[in-house]
Amino acid sequence: MLRVRCLRGGSRGAEAAHYIGSRLRGVFTGWVQRTSQSTQAATASQNTCAADDKATSPVPKDCLVCSYNEWDPLEEVIVGRAENACVPPFSVEVKANTYEKYWGFYQKFGGQSFPKDHLKKAIAEIEEMCNILKGEGVTVKRPDPIDWSVKYKTPDFESTGMYAAMPRDILLVVGNEIIEAPMAWRARFFEYRAYRRLIKDYFNSGAKWTTAPKPTMADELYDQNYPIHSVEDRHKLAAQGKFVTTEFEPCFDAADFIRAGRDIFVQRSQVTNYMGIEWMRRHLAPDYRVHIISFKDPNPMHIDATFNIIGPGLVLSNPDRPCHQIELFKKAGWTVIQPPVPLIPDDHPLWMSSKWLSMNVLMLDEKRVMVDANETSIQKMFEKLGIATIKVNIRHANSLGGGFHCWTCDIRRRGTLQSYFD
Repeated sequence: MLRVRCLRGGSRGAEAAHYIGSRLRGVFTGWVQRTSQSTQAATASQNTCAADDKATSPVPKDCLVCSYNEWDPLEEVIVGRAENACVPPFSVEVKANTYEKYWGFYQKFGGQSFPKDHLKKAIAEIEEMCNILKGEGVTVKRPDPIDWSVKYKTPDFESTGMYAAMPRDILLVVGNEIIEAPMAWRARFFEYRAYRRLIKDYFNSGAKWTTAPKPTMADELYDQNYPIHSVEDRHKLAAQGKFVTTEFEPCFDAADFIRAGRDIFVQRSQVTNYMGIEWMRRHLAPDYRVHIISFKDPNPMHIDATFNIIGPGLVLSNPDRPCHQIELFKKAGWTVIQPPVPLIPDDHPLWMSSKWLSMNVLMLDEKRVMVDANETSIQKMFEKLGIATIKVNIRHANSLGGGFHCWTCDIRRRGTLQSYFD
């Protein structure tokens, strides 16, 4: 605000009045010019926005990302890499998610490469899997190779990395949105870096891109005295709702969520806490409904070897880990199928997984499924359901912690958003 004092007397008063008048005219003229320019710019901006609004649909026509469930026809997928995979350091969160017979392996090799010969075979298996997917008409994308042995340090912890083998663990596609999970293992803190090139390409094609709040992974996120010594201990703790991750801050792995159109199911696990689930619930509301389900599972970590939705109204439910809310699905008219006992031999190393990776399958559409070539029992089960099996051997890749569903993240499936529980 320009304050004016009354000036009296002589030429000095006249000069002052002339000066103030000229200043006021200048201020007024400048204000008019600026207002005119701002109005013109705003009008142009509004016209541009209006044009953009008319040209923009919820999912742009050229957007490469669109997937609502686990079974619509698969058109594009990310397949992970075993290259440079490292054993994670033996921290409390790793201990809580692995079995006692492998603890010595982690203590000895933490921060180093997985056994080279085994890794070489896993790499070859995944390359063959990619070739078969391409032969089935699916576009395959791969994350960037990274040296995971490099040690890093934050204000709260230090660690080496692990791998970019399991895109399902870190990426969740909901419609045309890619959500980067925050993760819960310190060894996986920087895993997102391997996927950033791909995600930027998808973003530039029109996809939404969301990164969930990154946890500090400070000591407070973990129960440092989590008492696990046997499978019996694990059963008791899981039954009591006790996990190695606390509610200090949100954390989750994307692989604890599984999609069925407007309904998304999630478990509270060793790597996904209730704060993480609540963040997802609020983020996806009101278009999607997030439901918590639970299982009789001594080591809950990732839902897709326990409960795998394979079609509209069709779900595989692990007989060793029964679902406590299974009636929800039965009342909705869903068919619940118990897969057969896995055939993987006891002496095959499964450092970060269970034999039930046999049910960790990838649906190419409602009538085609990618399944392990060695698991003849589950192949017969699918064939009885009228689903053709595409057989691929990834037995050595299984040792790194995942089956076909884990090793992939479907980017585009040909289908629309529907509700299967109304």
